[in-house]
Amino acid sequence: MDTLTFTKIAAGVYKASTGKNTDGVLSLVGNEEKLDGINGFYSDLPMPFGDVLTEKVRNKTVVCIPRKLSERHYGPGLRFGGLATNYSVLHMRCDHYGGQDNGRTHVPTPFYVSDAGYGVFIDTAEFITFYMGGTVRTDAENPPEEQNRGRGPWSADTPSEYVEAAFEGDADVYVFTGKNMLEAVAKFNLLCGGGALVPKWGLGFWHRTHTQFDEKDVENEIKLFEDKNFDLDVIGLEPGWHSNSYPCSYEWDGERFPDPQRFVSSLLKKNIRVNLWENLFVSKKSGMYEEIKPYCGSHMVWNGLTPDFTLEKAREIFAKQHKKEHIDIGVSGYKIDECDGYDFWLFPDHASFPSGRSAAAVRNTLGILAQKNIYNAFRKENRRTYGLVRASAAGSAMMPFCIYNDCYSFEQYMTGLASSSLTGCLWVPEVRDAKTAEEWVRRFQMCVFSPMLMLNAWANGVKPWKFKEVEDIIRDTIRFRKSLLPYIYNAFYTYSQKGIPPFRAMCLDFSGTGSQKTTELDHTENPYESLRLSDMTDQYMAGDSIMVCPVRPGEKKRKISLPPCDWYDYYTGEYVGGGKTLEIDCELDKIPLYVKGGAMIPTLENGVLTVRCYGNGGSGFLYDDDGETFDYEKGDFELSEMSFIRKNGAVEGKIKKTHSGKFESAYKTVKFV
Repeated sequence: MDTLTFTKIAAGVYKASTGKNTDGVLSLVGNEEKLDGINGFYSDLPMPFGDVLTEKVRNKTVVCIPRKLSERHYGPGLRFGGLATNYSVLHMRCDHYGGQDNGRTHVPTPFYVSDAGYGVFIDTAEFITFYMGGTVRTDAENPPEEQNRGRGPWSADTPSEYVEAAFEGDADVYVFTGKNMLEAVAKFNLLCGGGALVPKWGLGFWHRTHTQFDEKDVENEIKLFEDKNFDLDVIGLEPGWHSNSYPCSYEWDGERFPDPQRFVSSLLKKNIRVNLWENLFVSKKSGMYEEIKPYCGSHMVWNGLTPDFTLEKAREIFAKQHKKEHIDIGVSGYKIDECDGYDFWLFPDHASFPSGRSAAAVRNTLGILAQKNIYNAFRKENRRTYGLVRASAAGSAMMPFCIYNDCYSFEQYMTGLASSSLTGCLWVPEVRDAKTAEEWVRRFQMCVFSPMLMLNAWANGVKPWKFKEVEDIIRDTIRFRKSLLPYIYNAFYTYSQKGIPPFRAMCLDFSGTGSQKTTELDHTENPYESLRLSDMTDQYMAGDSIMVCPVRPGEKKRKISLPPCDWYDYYTGEYVGGGKTLEIDCELDKIPLYVKGGAMIPTLENGVLTVRCYGNGGSGFLYDDDGETFDYEKGDFELSEMSFIRKNGAVEGKIKKTHSGKFESAYKTVKFV
């Protein structure tokens, strides 16, 4: 076997290549890496292990990454069943999640992170298989001892010295070293362009309408929201807005929407954005059909052409049509559906494409290249966008899109939120329906602390006020989300600058803090030590300071694990402790939230910037820009330092601008509590 030679390209970031013909996802996406951010924010640690080995086996390249037997690995890929992947065999390919964490997933990014504080990324667009530390080589230096099932303990798992990856062609291999897993993940995100700074309107409330609605139906729907005094920021139109869908024309149905420009403009005057559903398969009825046909694959999907988005010309034609028909009249974004596979709803693996790239490479990059194409189209207009997509890949951190799918399991939604932070993407646990009023509330509450708060009830037509007995709670829950806009926007700013996911698994913030003692909760004297935070999905972090503890439908009581630092109740400010487990009664109108001591949480309450302070003293920051354009890249934003001290129960707070461009923040009055 050969040894890969790594070169340091940034602080604690190392790169090697398995050959000369590397053509990975990052090069296809046109990656906009932020390596200066890595050098500015993070530690410079050496490679965490010895030689990384590689060999050619028939048509495959194999890469062997050393590991300690005690390590726990997370990733690769977006997962819904659990976080850790030790001993797994993962056949990574872009696909709809089929109920098993077997590598077929919406985001099959070949990046994994270890609780030893490093991450590994193999940049290939091809299908890749990972063997996560359970394959023992005959030339192993320290093979595990043989077992005898007939005598004593026995396990089918055989710990290995390597994680092995196999794929066709060559690839660049990156290693990220950090003080902890969070730093390794952040460096990966910065390599991929940093996190998306989404528009402010995208952090409001989204509602998707029935697929058969015409413009009058949509306007009547909006009137209902106004009459009910419910906030509404984005309205989503499903397939019926097209003159033809499955495959798509991408042109307005003239009968349902006779004057699209007037329709979109009228909604913009109400500060409501329009988001359009589409898939990527081009109908004969589309005006761009003949122009894009030479740049499409050998097989159709739903009788529509499959553009080869690895070709610049295909992307150019697609973007030109979208600009003319949608972006120029004020449409704010898209929901890109059906680009995630299922083998029988996509082109076959033997399909050919005019670029000469394999069907596997086109399949794995279809979603991410569509995102980048739309992102660039809006960027040229100096407008930010935010949308939804069913498939993504490496580079998705910088894309202002949330991953969604067809599952509706509360447990899977929580796991998806945690797992997405380990994968470099955003995940939305949308609301669709509920059997009870209590479930309705719990689903909305979880979505408050996610990248997007959305009711996706296009199929059944339900409204936020479906259950009369909790109508006020739902209204207040949506408003609570909007009150948190300054804090959530801060978190997305940190994502864009430092690569730190705005919503993330507990293991990223608290890895290596006593979580390895046992595998599950028991009745030891120190209950914190017996909780494995590294596998936890029913608690997660929102921003740097708020720990979110969703209540499952039907739960009357639940346990909260407090990591070993000071924690305070979000609502009351009461100190609740640290390094222990709480058992609480579940209140219907509140999602349990706990805040780190010393934190400052900027909120909007009755139009006033109210900074909620926890503990006896601390500091924070406040970021603001116009929330619409890319002018912040020219320096047009405000950044302020905040600090507070509590004396005799009263808060004394200070705020000081550290940067101020042409943009002037609307936050003129500040109140510290």
